[in-house]
Amino acid sequence: MWIVYALLSAFFSATTEALTKKSLATTDEYLLTWLRHLFAIPFLIAIIPFINIPRLDSTFWLTILLLLPLEITAIILSIKALKASPLSLTIPFLAFTPLFLILTSFLMLGETPDISGTIGILLIAVGAYTLNIHSTKEGLLEPIKSIAKERGSILMLIVAFIYSITSNLGKIAILHSSPIFFGIVYYIILAFVLTPIAVMKSNRHLHQIGPGLFNYCLIGLFLALMIIFHVIAITMTNVAYMISVKRTSLLFSVGFGYLLFNERNITERLLGSFLMIIGIMLISLF
Repeated sequence: MWIVYALLSAFFSATTEALTKKSLATTDEYLLTWLRHLFAIPFLIAIIPFINIPRLDSTFWLTILLLLPLEITAIILSIKALKASPLSLTIPFLAFTPLFLILTSFLMLGETPDISGTIGILLIAVGAYTLNIHSTKEGLLEPIKSIAKERGSILMLIVAFIYSITSNLGKIAILHSSPIFFGIVYYIILAFVLTPIAVMKSNRHLHQIGPGLFNYCLIGLFLALMIIFHVIAITMTNVAYMISVKRTSLLFSVGFGYLLFNERNITERLLGSFLMIIGIMLISLF
């Protein structure tokens, strides 16, 4: 069942990002960053009576304090990336998180990749190249230059690097609490911390909340479902297995890019995303 839950988490993750991009046409990005977490709270609170509340220590709270500024930065940058570039050219770059994890794991833990990890790195790089392979008619280096020209892709690369750090910190917080408790409480805290940022940055745009209320409720629901299925799946199997399956969200996002936003060159972006997923699996599973 964990595979089903991981796939559901991937689908709801991609759906959340697609609806977020759609709402960015009429909503300020800082306001939307706050609203999507705020509207997830009621759905997350509904789960609390059904879980065990773990005993928390100082390590848990210290880790939360370290996580929050990094997570908020990553969330805001990802929203800006979605606003700046096509969905199918932003979300796939989250595949670089496992690649960056190799770097951060080496610096923090002294770990180095084996042969399958090295092949995985190469496949992720080839996948990123394939996302813009149509531009090779202008030169073999043009797909790489296209990444540099696409602001959303660059921002999402930064997000992927930040996630390589928060993944390690999140694991520490889970070890000092529980997966489900951490997933619920952490996102509720995030919503409250984002409140003053939204008020300061978007006080002139608060009138946008009324017209888009239904969309924000949907985004909050899908974000909550993503979190819930994520933490359920991660308690049932190896973390690396679950994250690898969840990264099929890249394919869902490319599909949404075509269906909702009529984005072009979808075939090459599907191929690039597929290569990235294989690379992730080689890094994570073998």
